[in-house]
Amino acid sequence: MSTDVLQKSSGLNFELSEQQQLIRDSIKDFVERHVAPSVKKRDANKEFPHDIVKMLAEQGFMGMVHPEKYGGGGVGHVSFCLAIEEIARWDASLALTVASHTSLGSGHIALAANESQKEQYLTPLAKGEKLGAWCLTEPGSGSDASGMKTTAIKKDNHWVLNGTKIFITQGSVGDVYVVLAKTDPDKGTKGISAFIVEGDWDGVQPGKGMEKLGMKSSDTTEVVFEDVKVPEENLLGELGKGFVDTMKVLDGGRIGIGALSVGIARGALEESMKYSGERKQFGSPIGDFQAIETKLANMATEIDAARMLVHRAAWLKDQGKPFTQAVSKAKLFASELSVRAANEAVQIHGGYGYIKEYHAERLLRDAKLMTIGEGTSEVQRMIIARELKKEFWG
Repeated sequence: MSTDVLQKSSGLNFELSEQQQLIRDSIKDFVERHVAPSVKKRDANKEFPHDIVKMLAEQGFMGMVHPEKYGGGGVGHVSFCLAIEEIARWDASLALTVASHTSLGSGHIALAANESQKEQYLTPLAKGEKLGAWCLTEPGSGSDASGMKTTAIKKDNHWVLNGTKIFITQGSVGDVYVVLAKTDPDKGTKGISAFIVEGDWDGVQPGKGMEKLGMKSSDTTEVVFEDVKVPEENLLGELGKGFVDTMKVLDGGRIGIGALSVGIARGALEESMKYSGERKQFGSPIGDFQAIETKLANMATEIDAARMLVHRAAWLKDQGKPFTQAVSKAKLFASELSVRAANEAVQIHGGYGYIKEYHAERLLRDAKLMTIGEGTSEVQRMIIARELKKEFWG
């Protein structure tokens, strides 16, 4: 099954395959019919779209990159990027739900689980029958995962999990959590392990939704684990290898964030094109003014560049090739572009861009998370520099 922009022996071909075009067109149609009409209402009410997520699951969009054997779509990450971009163009919160569920929650299980765990947990996650959440960040440890305080202590045939996680996407609506915890605090990152935890187990306590600048209909909460008994067979991956797997999961997750960023930027451009063609000043559409033309041209050019970076990283992942540097470049450029483009959209809209009647103000609020989540811009620059040193210095 074709999974990426085609590469032929005669050179690069930037056309999408028929399957990719079908995926893009079908999700675009779905979003325009079922998502766009109610996005303002969900944002205002901070309403998680259970019904829309269910419909996406029924159409196979909640596990499209996972193997068909486990209920997934069996398509590659470029197809996934196409879908995330189309969703994010209208509703970044919903795109974040799909991306985090796919790349982080179920993504870690797809990466590290044994066959029994995949059958039990990956299959319902890939089918969208259950929602996944990934629990890494803590109140005192963000980018420095080694500073986490959550612990898992072995007792008889189970682990006892204690700790608090914060900024957890799907924190209160998730059914299956992947939780990172210290199993050997004296070993630093080499003493971190991952566990699969079910949301209805005793001691799992999701908190209330957090008051956020944007992404208001994405579920984000604190999750407390108090003396949670985790069966020993729910250790995910090798003992002490949780941090190593986490870095791989984050690399994969940044592909989705890159695509989400492109979608927000594209939404900003399309809203700006519409408004600047309709809004007249001094007898002419403002889109005819050179200052506005410059903004539109820059936005369009950078969006194309960002999309190429994201798709290249996705292609490398699908080919099983190293993609850490490529995806950090893509995530860095696309996320910062999303903020620039959304800011320009508000500027083009003028006073109307500052009120909730128009989509521009929500795009700007949503865009800011892109430069923070799954590794800040500063972290991405550190990663890129580190990879460059490996490449040039050995």
